[in-house]
Amino acid sequence: MLPLISRRTTLSGLGVSLVGAVAGFFVARGSGAAKSKGATTAANGYGAPAAGGGGGGGTLLAAVSQIPAGGGIILDKQKIVLTSGPGGTVNAFSSVCTHQGCTVDKIGGGAISCPCHGSKFDTQTGAVVAGPAPAPLPKIAVTVRGNDVFTT
Repeated sequence: MLPLISRRTTLSGLGVSLVGAVAGFFVARGSGAAKSKGATTAANGYGAPAAGGGGGGGTLLAAVSQIPAGGGIILDKQKIVLTSGPGGTVNAFSSVCTHQGCTVDKIGGGAISCPCHGSKFDTQTGAVVAGPAPAPLPKIAVTVRGNDVFTT
């Protein structure tokens, strides 16, 4: 059996812990981390749906006319690279290099280039054409409606 002082100390510590836990719960519940997240929170969330998106949903990324023939554009805010392909096709990839997470910065000569360590990716497939990147740029599903490109 514990001495009387030890029991009081144990009960006092338990009470302090309980009060701290309840206070922590209410502080955390009101924090921004506990608020519900939007559709763009996930790693693959590429922005909120566009207003008047042509009836098919998705996020408006760019007009097809903004993507140079045989080249592409980098959408910094959305972290997406759009490239043009044969017959007017549009390809979309993440603009985050698979080597160390730098953002690609140039498109030319059939390659998407990363400034950090020299990795290059094919504009049509996202495949690595020059390392040290270990994997291709992740493909992003897009659709062309009219003259606009949307995420799907």
